[in-house]
Amino acid sequence: MNSGAVAHVFAAPGAVSSIPVSGVAGVGQVTLALCIVLGAIFLCAWLTRRMRNLGSGRFGAVNVIAEVRLGPKERAVLLQVGTTQLLVGVAPGQISALHVLAEPLAPQAPQAPTLDGPSFKSLLRRSLGK
Repeated sequence: MNSGAVAHVFAAPGAVSSIPVSGVAGVGQVTLALCIVLGAIFLCAWLTRRMRNLGSGRFGAVNVIAEVRLGPKERAVLLQVGTTQLLVGVAPGQISALHVLAEPLAPQAPQAPTLDGPSFKSLLRRSLGK
């Protein structure tokens, strides 16, 4: 192809035949593409979560018994490895063994949180003057 033909196509972009897309069809194409992308993102998230759960079931030697937040990024975690229970401290970039329990603790059901103050309903009534 010579340079004169290439220059001619760039000089007259209308010479290249293309099908114009109407406004409604364009919106439909964009919406369909967005739905496909969002569906792919949700599918990847679901697969990642599923694979994480499968991995923990296959190597069930380490179980998390309990976890307590100590700060915005720090927490204490009670782990069971075989028949031994370990208390570890977890911070950004660091995991430290805090204590090895001599006797394993039995897991307890979580207790419902109790509020020591007045209920929201009573506070709302009081603020509204009723």
